[in-house]
Amino acid sequence: MSGSKQSAEPSAVVMPPLGAQTPDVPTEQDLLAQARQRAALAGEITTELAGSLNLRRTILRLFSLITPDLADWAMLAMVDHRGDQLALYGGKEHTFATSVTRSAVEDLGVGRVLRSGQSELLHVALRDDDDYSSVADGLDSMIPHDQLRDEATSLRPADVLGLALTARGSTVGVLVIVRGAGRGFPDEDVALAEQVAGRAAMALDSARLYEDRTRVASVLQASLRPPTLPRVAGLRLSARFRAAAEHMDIGGDFYDVHGSGRDWVLVTGDVCGKGVEAAVLTGRARQSIRTAAYFDRSPHSVLAALNAVLYDEESDKFVTAVCARVRPADDGSSARVDLAAAGHPAPLVLRANGVVEQAMVGGTVAGVLPEVGYRETTVELRPGDTMLMFTDGIYEARGAAGFYGMDRLVALLPAYAGAGPDAVCEAVEQDVVEFLAGRAHDDMALLAVACGR
Repeated sequence: MSGSKQSAEPSAVVMPPLGAQTPDVPTEQDLLAQARQRAALAGEITTELAGSLNLRRTILRLFSLITPDLADWAMLAMVDHRGDQLALYGGKEHTFATSVTRSAVEDLGVGRVLRSGQSELLHVALRDDDDYSSVADGLDSMIPHDQLRDEATSLRPADVLGLALTARGSTVGVLVIVRGAGRGFPDEDVALAEQVAGRAAMALDSARLYEDRTRVASVLQASLRPPTLPRVAGLRLSARFRAAAEHMDIGGDFYDVHGSGRDWVLVTGDVCGKGVEAAVLTGRARQSIRTAAYFDRSPHSVLAALNAVLYDEESDKFVTAVCARVRPADDGSSARVDLAAAGHPAPLVLRANGVVEQAMVGGTVAGVLPEVGYRETTVELRPGDTMLMFTDGIYEARGAAGFYGMDRLVALLPAYAGAGPDAVCEAVEQDVVEFLAGRAHDDMALLAVACGR
């Protein structure tokens, strides 16, 4: 005997928003469903907010998750650690954003929550009457902004719950949620709201920390970017820079130009190491050179000062650099160049007739010995001559055939005799990049100078 048996599917239980009043005493099934709903909301808060490190998106996602189930209206007040400010977000459309001074809320409910780290639940009457004259209006106390307060006022009579956002041992903000007439905040919903606030606090603080660190990195990167070359009477300048990390414009190689009038210091350098650590050392070296050149533009003095600043017997960090003091003639017909080097390749001089000369200059890298003396040599630039300063990322670029090499660089230059600094820098960079054929490379920097206008 055969047959089939149909099983009845249980019907879904549709629950009202958390805190909504029902006409009948809730059944055990109702209470179980509400408990599951609360647990699901707390879990969703954790899951949904953990996926973003963008503070603004995290805030908007939080508002969308807690309204309307947990609150009819919400506002977030976040401490701005860069100053005495409290950033306010939220409102009816969730998109409002402004700030108030933190001192302005010290005596208000939101200020108390910030100080104590404890939740506060306030009732807001339909109108101000004698029953509530002794208690500060919850909207005024928890919502310190006129426009936001006006929005929440439409929910009177209402209950206002201020929740401390505590992460990593400190209160980083306050979440203010409002429920209109008939809903209230029973104890179990207050407990749920505190659980939600605790989970949201960590996500919000992580996003804030990420943005703060991103901002610091951006400022640092801006300070380390290769400088814009000045316009110098009697000289033509050009430069190129290509970082080893293609997505960044900072690195361990650098160039700089300092001076005024007809007395200028040109420098190229290379710090040991790679990445952010090298970039930070680059900033230190550049600032040391700038300061030294302010007092004495003699290349040997500049490099001696750089060595003295960088020397640390406990450190293995060092910098190579070549420093050129360039003084053009008043009529722009020539320029005197005094050179000194600290473990760095000497510049190449491309004469107008195509002859390539390498300056005879060398010295100890900066930062490894307590005292170093640097010798200078002098070259003269005449019309049509170009002096090229470069870092080892140029001739040590590795392609399919091995290193690019100094011989290849010297052989390339004669074709650009008389073309000027910009053409020389562009030609060298392009030739090296083609030689690499897409392979990884070290930082590369070029700085070229010629006399004339």
